[in-house]
Amino acid sequence: MPMMRRMGRRGLIGMAATTAVVAGTATAVSGAVSSKQQAKANEQAEAQQYEAQQQQAAMQQAAADAVAQQQAAAPAAAQPASGAMSPDVVAQLQQLADLKAQGVLSDEEFANAKAKLLG
Repeated sequence: MPMMRRMGRRGLIGMAATTAVVAGTATAVSGAVSSKQQAKANEQAEAQQYEAQQQQAAMQQAAADAVAQQQAAAPAAAQPASGAMSPDVVAQLQQLADLKAQGVLSDEEFANAKAKLLG
């Protein structure tokens, strides 16, 4: 008598196979969602970093502009006859040096500002 195939309910192996397929699919979907969320978080972090860099550049430019305005508005102080610099000029030179050390002023901007101060 030929073996008859049983119809109807699945056996234990069939149920285990179905469970494995469902679990694998769930894991794959979960991994894809997690990857998309991580990519979105990375994009947001990069955008925030770019914005911070732009703000820093704007602040540096504003500081350089303020120094230039201050130098243009300050009357050219005559140097004392002895050739020594006035305390005001020394303070301004120190301020320029600090701005250059912080990276606010380039070498060229520093040299130009220093030349203006020294006459």
